[in-house]
Amino acid sequence: MTQHSTAISGQEMDDYVWSEVSDAPVKELFPGVRIRPLWTGDNGAKALVLEIDPGAAWERIDVHEPGPEEVFVVSGTFNDGFGDHPAGSFLHAPAGSWHLPHSDTGCTLFVFYPEG
Repeated sequence: MTQHSTAISGQEMDDYVWSEVSDAPVKELFPGVRIRPLWTGDNGAKALVLEIDPGAAWERIDVHEPGPEEVFVVSGTFNDGFGDHPAGSFLHAPAGSWHLPHSDTGCTLFVFYPEG
């Protein structure tokens, strides 16, 4: 993962970072389910891209601990076990909630964990 800092108006902004999905390392969590970490904060917060191939599924209940999970569906249709969510959908799952992620069509998600 490449994170970059930048200067804005001549001022160095060391805490301002960006990364590119194509540079992020790929880790297969389950067959057809991959994550690409984009950023990790000092408090454990993290941002990542999750890719689910057509017909692939998370192999167990995904419990949101220690904090909430926020998901934006970038492409495809994501199913959380309760319903389909097409591209452009945003989901906020509070701490302690759970779902069963899968996709019949395949999808790409941006996932943010504000508390790790």
